[in-house]
Amino acid sequence: MPYFFRMTPGVIRQKGTNVDIFQKVFGVKDHEGNQIPKEELKQLYKKTLSIAWPSTVEGALMSIIGSVDTMMVGTLGAASIAAVGLTGQPRMIMLVLAQALCIGTTALCARRKGAGDQAGANSCLHQSLTVISVIGILMTLIGYFGAEWLMKLGGANEDTIDLSVEYFRIISLAFLPTCWQICICAAMRAIGKTRVTMVTNITANVVNLCLNYVLINGKLGFPRLGVRGAAIATACGTVCASIICIFVVCRKGGYYHLALPKFDKVTLSGLTKVGSSSMVESVCLRLGFLMLARLIAGIGTNAFAAYQITSQVTSLSFTLGDGVGTAGTSLVGQSLGAKRKDLAMAHVSVAYRIGICVSLGLMAVITLFSRQIALLFTTDEEIIRAVSLSLYVVILSMIPQNGRVILSGSLRGAGDVKFVAVCALLSVTLLRPILTYVFCYPVESMFPGRNIAVLAPWIAFLIDAVVRDRLTNHRIKQGKWLDIKLS
Repeated sequence: MPYFFRMTPGVIRQKGTNVDIFQKVFGVKDHEGNQIPKEELKQLYKKTLSIAWPSTVEGALMSIIGSVDTMMVGTLGAASIAAVGLTGQPRMIMLVLAQALCIGTTALCARRKGAGDQAGANSCLHQSLTVISVIGILMTLIGYFGAEWLMKLGGANEDTIDLSVEYFRIISLAFLPTCWQICICAAMRAIGKTRVTMVTNITANVVNLCLNYVLINGKLGFPRLGVRGAAIATACGTVCASIICIFVVCRKGGYYHLALPKFDKVTLSGLTKVGSSSMVESVCLRLGFLMLARLIAGIGTNAFAAYQITSQVTSLSFTLGDGVGTAGTSLVGQSLGAKRKDLAMAHVSVAYRIGICVSLGLMAVITLFSRQIALLFTTDEEIIRAVSLSLYVVILSMIPQNGRVILSGSLRGAGDVKFVAVCALLSVTLLRPILTYVFCYPVESMFPGRNIAVLAPWIAFLIDAVVRDRLTNHRIKQGKWLDIKLS
């Protein structure tokens, strides 16, 4: 473990006291190996938590709402769960370019916030919004007219192809407002305004949930639309989110304000530098996840339904870590913008420790209630057993998984997205699909009836988490990311 993540050694004495518990448990060192004073350390934790908690609550509630969404679709049967699940990776592939641009937006806006350049941060947002609007229109056209091809690419079979195509075409109509939402939220996270993104996304998901209730099974006089109703609910929730985001940047007195863009080479160069590497990372991730979906879909509909349910629970762990990682991205970017490398390093260490605490709490909950969690989604005993077994493997991965999420977020805040992309290529695109295939097919055939195929993606997930956690730890320790220039 890198030196700045080590526990404070021995007993710390201060003016006659024997032990300072806070320093002993949460104490960290700066980039020169010196112990950070207690009062300054408390301020670091306070600032990190002030940004992390809204993002963490947002991620947790969105994950829970997403799980409830899956539960509602689950009342229609395993084929409907699988069909909606199959749209996930093609949708994320469609959003790759937009998300890459938004990572660049976050990195540049954070740097300019730290440097006290509000006009520069606004200029970055205006240019990003213009570019992402063009991307959103293209995505809508491709998603709507290419839905069938994309679903087949995602592994849809005879049971799921019609349902998944219908769902994907409807949600494709909301790609443009989706792009506006993620761009504005990315800029807000850069300046630490995570409460805005929390309110925006939670409101949108509550709208989605309410419409799911009335449209999927036909409640309160509405027609029973099934999977089509779930898609309409998702699209309406997205539109609501984008409206809220636009209102936030249009109101007077805020940090950002909308205006016609004035393109400049410095901003476009910075967005391209960070965005291109982020796009490579996203492509690697999506290709890897797409291969995983195809491998698991080949096992059977029930196995894929179990995978989809476990993924919903896993996403809760991911979003909790991602919330802390968001704080790391913002604070590292702002610290480097203010020319404070020591502060950037300290923020990474603090965020990492908070992530460990979050992981331990979540591990305890899932250990105690794994079967009860599965029962929330389905009453099929075969799927329940598969989900429960999978969750026990997922528990082992939570600390390294959240560790690498937080460290990767910090590296993105510094603009070191190329390294994160290489890690994604090696681990998610190569290692994880290969391991999943080996466990799903050759090993399963050697030991039939042992549920190895069901556990395969999560064994691979555990190994992937450990590998990337070690790689990102090593990168942080090297310190090269502290000297990256974005403009």
